[in-house]
Amino acid sequence: MQLYCNSITEYKRLATLEVKAGDLLLGNFNPIRIQTMTTTDTMDTAGTVAQTIRCIEAGAELVRITAPSKNEAENLLVIKKELRRQGYTTPLVADIHFTPNAAEIAARIVEKVRVNPGNYVDKKKFETIDYTDAEYNEEIDRIRERFSPLVNICREYGTAMRIGTNHGSLSDRIMSRYGDTPMGMVESAMEFLRIAEDLHYRNIVLSMKASNPQVMVQAYRLLVQTMQQELGHCYPLHLGVTEAGDGEDGRIKSAIGIGTLLEDGVGDTIRVSLTEDPEFELPVCRDIVKRYTNRDKEQPVSTSPITTLPYSPFTYKRRESNSIGNMGEKQVPVVIADYRGRSPLQPADLNAIGYTYDAATDKWNIADAAADYIYTGQHIPGFALPGTLQVIVDAAYWQTSGNKQNCIPYFDTASYLKAQQEGHTGAKNFVAVSCDNLDTSLFSDLLSHFSDPSFAGSTILVASATGSNAMTAVRSLFIRLAENNIAVPVIIHSISHQPVMDEHLIHHATEAGALLLDGFGDGLWLTNQKNDPAQQATLNNIAFGILQATRTRISKTEYISCPSCGRTLFDLQETTARIRAVTHHLKGVKIAIMGCIVNGPGEMADADFGYVGSGVGKITLYRGKEVVKRGLNSDVAVNELINLIRDNGMWVEKN
Repeated sequence: MQLYCNSITEYKRLATLEVKAGDLLLGNFNPIRIQTMTTTDTMDTAGTVAQTIRCIEAGAELVRITAPSKNEAENLLVIKKELRRQGYTTPLVADIHFTPNAAEIAARIVEKVRVNPGNYVDKKKFETIDYTDAEYNEEIDRIRERFSPLVNICREYGTAMRIGTNHGSLSDRIMSRYGDTPMGMVESAMEFLRIAEDLHYRNIVLSMKASNPQVMVQAYRLLVQTMQQELGHCYPLHLGVTEAGDGEDGRIKSAIGIGTLLEDGVGDTIRVSLTEDPEFELPVCRDIVKRYTNRDKEQPVSTSPITTLPYSPFTYKRRESNSIGNMGEKQVPVVIADYRGRSPLQPADLNAIGYTYDAATDKWNIADAAADYIYTGQHIPGFALPGTLQVIVDAAYWQTSGNKQNCIPYFDTASYLKAQQEGHTGAKNFVAVSCDNLDTSLFSDLLSHFSDPSFAGSTILVASATGSNAMTAVRSLFIRLAENNIAVPVIIHSISHQPVMDEHLIHHATEAGALLLDGFGDGLWLTNQKNDPAQQATLNNIAFGILQATRTRISKTEYISCPSCGRTLFDLQETTARIRAVTHHLKGVKIAIMGCIVNGPGEMADADFGYVGSGVGKITLYRGKEVVKRGLNSDVAVNELINLIRDNGMWVEKN
């Protein structure tokens, strides 16, 4: 499998064409730009101007404003003039969905327009149509006729364009031929891009957004490959996980999707879509992007170049690994909590990782998001642990311990190979592997050990790396193992040296999430440099959040919640909080909360149930893509959602 980026082992930005939006340059190795979108009614000029200014002052380099009809598109001129009068020259982007005439008006006013190829010309009816090639080509001609006027206006006025595909709003034509797939997303954009190329217009940025980071990443990779093969050049890419949600979960999901691509040098501008006020998106954008400032000048991973991949980066397939206890094979990834230096441990210390001890009944209550192992380093807890929790200790301590049955040794590579020769290993062993330099005799000896037919299969590797290229270094380990047909389970050990928890979250979600999306990893071990006990619960939540967002271990309800915009028909943040409060215990259920019909049946394609604004104070409920109840008053809609979940056998009562 050929590469989709410049390098798998070191950071190299993808070369793209250069796009100009006002005075802002995107792509062609310019800095990665950050942007957001207003949530006000576009006809509220004062409110939209005020919020735009807050976004600019929070760091936005582009600000997008919805223009769902001609009236809003025309009012963009009033908004722009007022911003310029106050000295703000940040480029504005008009967000267009169903109304080409609004796009044509906006393209004469603002610096950039965004169109969605899934609904710019087509009206989605969720119909499956068996097109002949001739009929399909007639559809393309229809798109050309409707889309060309906008292209010509953008070329005349020097306006940039984003062709923004959304996973959930693919046209019936694309769905009928390609299905709800990353390739369908790519083809949806390419239909429009080919028309623009024919008209000699190249001031274009593309995006492939999805609420599922796995789908999103695969679609961007396929788009890069398609542009390279078909056009011989790449356009700049706008990265984002759409409808990521709010709080910690929204930040984790965004960091996984965006960070996975940026790690490989793919991406030129980003937006983090949170169900929060837009100015709160910008600090998250900054935390993600600053990881790549001057990254290309830093020391690359010390390993041999990799030019082909032993796995497909365009489809998910979990790496095959041996089963050892509760790890490997088809078992969900485990979570290891780091308790080093925390002696003596007390039962209450385990509350942070999902274990609550009830002294009256002498029983442990175990949460869905409870860690599977604790690493304690140089001691064994002096109380009886819950049966699902196992202890990992340093090998030197284990070898002198009189209680070997209740703990698992953790070796470094050299001491493990020596202990193996001497027969001093355990029934199960964890072995630390530094991936910073895999071109060593020590690593070769380790590969030889695992390749030996007599290897009994009792060992789990713990892979880590230091420096800014840690993810690519650990990925190189997985590639080496695949090339040598070694199926030993591997724990991803992400070590963060960031100064604050927000940046720890970005670090862990990016580095561990990127590997999990490619099917790598039988477990997660997240460590912060200071190993602060106060951070234990947050780290545990982040670990399970990463596994949830990568769809590798489901431990809670998932919410697909759009950021508010001028189209939103109810208070999205308040409603999301209300729905979360009554449904958060429904493990594995996916609930979409959409502010309007534009992001409704489209972006909730991956959800079990949908709660969608269909008019002021009116809600439509969906089961999958099917409308179940239409025009409900918002004051009863949450209870009706609960009844819908109950009727479909997915409701459970809270404990």
